[in-house]
Amino acid sequence: MLLLALFHSFWLSLFGSSDTTQHVLVRQVTFTGNFRTREHIIRREMDLRPGDVITVQKLDSLLEYDRRKILNTNLFITVELKKKRLDNDTTALSFYTDDGKLIATPQTIDLEVVVKEQWYLLAFPVFELADRNFNEWWYERGRDLSRTIYGTYILHQNLTGNNDRLRLRAEFGFIPRLDLYYSRPYLGKKQKLGMTVGMIRLTNRTLPYRTRADKLIFFPSDSRMRERLNPYVTFTYRPRFYGFHSITAQYSHTNLSDTVARLNPNYFLEGRRQQRYFQLSYSHFFDRRDRVQYPLRGFYYGIVFSRLGLFSSDDVQQWEATANYGQYFSLGKKLFFSYSLKAKTSGPALQPFLQTRGLGYGTDLVRGYELYVIDGQQFALAKTNLRYQLLNRTFNLSKFIKMRQFNTFPLAIYPNIYADFGYTRNQYSALNNSTLANRPLMGIGIGLDVVTWYNFVGRLNYSVNQLGEARPYFSIGREF
Repeated sequence: MLLLALFHSFWLSLFGSSDTTQHVLVRQVTFTGNFRTREHIIRREMDLRPGDVITVQKLDSLLEYDRRKILNTNLFITVELKKKRLDNDTTALSFYTDDGKLIATPQTIDLEVVVKEQWYLLAFPVFELADRNFNEWWYERGRDLSRTIYGTYILHQNLTGNNDRLRLRAEFGFIPRLDLYYSRPYLGKKQKLGMTVGMIRLTNRTLPYRTRADKLIFFPSDSRMRERLNPYVTFTYRPRFYGFHSITAQYSHTNLSDTVARLNPNYFLEGRRQQRYFQLSYSHFFDRRDRVQYPLRGFYYGIVFSRLGLFSSDDVQQWEATANYGQYFSLGKKLFFSYSLKAKTSGPALQPFLQTRGLGYGTDLVRGYELYVIDGQQFALAKTNLRYQLLNRTFNLSKFIKMRQFNTFPLAIYPNIYADFGYTRNQYSALNNSTLANRPLMGIGIGLDVVTWYNFVGRLNYSVNQLGEARPYFSIGREF
């Protein structure tokens, strides 16, 4: 009863009534802390505008949704929306609802958006493993330190204050790579169109030239085994807050050594040493998760259609379609459940080894099978996770660190349990002696996730698969 009384008194002091149907007028919206980011980039993410008249009940939910959308731009460490009541406002007028109901002199408020910007220029040396993941290097490659990549990575996430990104990645060592990229998400007055241009040049000396028994087989060499050049351009369209459309046009030119072409004539099919083709892709993504980097609530869905080979002279004639869906729930104050579904299909049935991708690549894997790649033309994947929020705090380090971009330290820890299910269909599984294709797979386990500064997420899992294999797996990364 005491809590109810305090809640009632709070609304009385703020709005003069505890009636959540009472209306408020947003007089103005101001911004604080955006030293580099332009105001229109933040306004683009907000439903609330000066002159809006809404109910008290709707106001709080809109403020929270706007806060999440601003935070999901990845431009800010913290975002706070403050409302200030204007007691002596003389500009308030009478308003009418859409159905013609009179709203007599709604309470007037001002909104202040207070942000703390990230450190936008990231420049650091690159030293990483050349294998698909840490676990493959640790268990399958004998922890060979020669299989490392070194170089430099430079990323500016807000080059002109318009949420535009410039990236340069120059790598040497096991897999030399040059990656240039510039993205401008909002062009024009309506800020609905965007564009990205980039180019990747990749050289492989040692590369996987085939799979056998669902394991990658490498050919070691000091000579150049493969060279790839991939320029591309992407146009995006974001008509509303949560939905994105994009069209990507790219060109791929890959040269292969004689040795690899002999060892696996299906690498490009028919023993070819060169592969050139144009590709056109369309994707649609709808995202209503509370935090993209590590979501706990909300949902998303996406579809991708790709055509490889636009002209009869192209060396690849293939199509792909992918669909995915995920949902996140709160089961209590600190308990969260999530699941995600993904499916891919492609044709024709006989595809070059380089383009045949089933489960095991990137995040498309059943946990517990990190050491395997299962080639195929189609796959289905379901992931489930139950998390407990052991810790979620933001530490103020301003006494020790004076730079505002680094004196706030967020830390969240989530113990979890999970179960994944997958299936890969391969109509030519005999080509790589696959034992995991064309059969259902399951993996279960327990894990510990740590989420901290600048969207870094560390994961330590202990997984068991239906082959009877049980071992720990570790990963760490950042969602840019």
